Amino acid sequence: MFFASLFEALFLLNSAVQKTTIVMSVVYSFLLGLILSVNFQSDIPYSTIESAFATNDAQDITALGKEKILINILGKEGVYSQSQANLVLKDFFTKKPGTSFKFIFKGKEASDGSFAIGTYQSKSEEFRVTIHFKKVSGDFLIESLSIEKS
Repeated sequence: MFFASLFEALFLLNSAVQKTTIVMSVVYSFLLGLILSVNFQSDIPYSTIESAFATNDAQDITALGKEKILINILGKEGVYSQSQANLVLKDFFTKKPGTSFKFIFKGKEASDGSFAIGTYQSKSEEFRVTIHFKKVSGDFLIESLSIEKS
């Protein structure tokens, strides 16, 4: 009888230890995920740019640019002020209205800048979008934007 009670007590103890281990693993995983997501948040407004391209909002894109932005759309290149860049992008969006946009590559953020590559899907064509960012006073601003057929 003594051994049966001892085995039962050990079984219950082992079961409690397993439950505690599982709970601790879940808590540890959650905290690690939270820490990593906080540490790796980007200073580059990728989600704003994705949304703006998907909704054909030239103003939201150019507002994230430097005072002068180098734009190359289908081989036509120029350096534009933000207001001029807005008109150039609006013209592109009017001619090639988009249905979706997604970044397919996001470069490593460096002290001086970064770049990203995305795909812009219009109703009938797919385009490759390359954006170069320059770090200015602590903010990443669009320095150049290139749109070419995929």
